[in-house]
Amino acid sequence: MQLNATAAVITGGASGLGEATARQFAAQGAQVCLLDRDATRGAAVAEEIGGYFIETDVTDETSVAAAIDSAGAAMGALTAAVNCAGIALGIKTVGRDGPHPLDAFQRTIDINLVGSFNVARLAAQAMAGNTPDAGGERGVIINTASIAAFDGQKGQAAYAASKGGIVGMTLPMARDLAKERIRVMTIAPGIFGTPMLMGLPQEVQDSLAATVPNPPRLGDPTEYARMAAFIVEMGYLNGEVIRLDGALRMQ
Repeated sequence: MQLNATAAVITGGASGLGEATARQFAAQGAQVCLLDRDATRGAAVAEEIGGYFIETDVTDETSVAAAIDSAGAAMGALTAAVNCAGIALGIKTVGRDGPHPLDAFQRTIDINLVGSFNVARLAAQAMAGNTPDAGGERGVIINTASIAAFDGQKGQAAYAASKGGIVGMTLPMARDLAKERIRVMTIAPGIFGTPMLMGLPQEVQDSLAATVPNPPRLGDPTEYARMAAFIVEMGYLNGEVIRLDGALRMQ
């Protein structure tokens, strides 16, 4: 599939990895529709890149269904979906204030894992009606995990569980959608310079960057975006998780 013939929805598109991906796709000629809860920032980014924006709650079936329908109508089709929406909490299983709040664990799973599946399943349904392109493809779905799925740190039980679920559903989802000629891939980023991390003190950022073997720096969101663009165009990539982490293995 060629990016200049792609119509993509990108969750979390108002900031971080999602925004970088939206800008990269648009720069390469794709039609882009941002799905995010931040209406102000989402609309501004969409206007800058000549795309579309739909305020969306990825955990809500009705919200996502309406967004997928509207995005497809606006762009004339839907051939790619990139899931970047997510949250990260740092809470130990048992801490000074007692056990990990169950609602915080549930919310992390709901947004990161259930939200990704919700978008993926409804996007796949829309893609299944496409006429295959010259390469026989109808669409591609890219989910975002994390190296925390493999190397979860203290306080990351909820986050690691949510990202581990994304890793775990990659292959079976690719197998499910093979007959529809829809590919499913997952990117597992390491430590990236997203707004959440860039809000930390500079010495903390430097300390984290120094843990990356090579190159010894934070990942740039544009690097995630370029990987997503490569996946869209590389039709033989399917059912796999790609670590994008500079060889970082968390202690």
